[in-house]
Amino acid sequence: MLSEKQGSILIRLARQTIAEHTHLSVDDPVQKEELADPDLQAKRGVFVTLNKHGALRGCIGSLVGQESIVGGVCRNALNAAFHDSRFPPVTADEVPELHIDVSVLSEPRSLAYADGQDLIHKLRPHIDGVILRAPGGAGATFLPQVWEQLPDPQLFLSHLCLKAGLPQTAWKSGQLEVDTYQVQHFEENE
Repeated sequence: MLSEKQGSILIRLARQTIAEHTHLSVDDPVQKEELADPDLQAKRGVFVTLNKHGALRGCIGSLVGQESIVGGVCRNALNAAFHDSRFPPVTADEVPELHIDVSVLSEPRSLAYADGQDLIHKLRPHIDGVILRAPGGAGATFLPQVWEQLPDPQLFLSHLCLKAGLPQTAWKSGQLEVDTYQVQHFEENE
């Protein structure tokens, strides 16, 4: 488990990475000693989410840890700001308006289920992030924070299927591969 202080370092690192990429100065740069923390060097999945005035502005991440948490925050902050295909790249003028969230993921675990009703019964709203994969390879994930917008499990799964490019009722078939994970979620103070 990471501490709030470590989470604050990750938020500052994400903001610094985006600011430096847009040639802005950084008020409170992260120090090398802070990044050398062994806990932050662990390999974990990381997502960086950007919001602007309460609306999503970018979200990119990795589900499994192929690099350190620090490396994942830097890479995914840049990708969320400048390479999320749903949005134009963030401009320097927008950077001060961004609200940044960092999610550090547990290792995804396969969830065995018999059918759609069993799946709904086994999901833990507001706790589980969910990964759906179809036999043909299409897939998508929602972080646990998405439960705040979609608290009904049927609606949550229907929207996740649509995100994966599947029919919205595909989750009912029992044919999808489902993994769950949890996150430690850190966000900037307003």
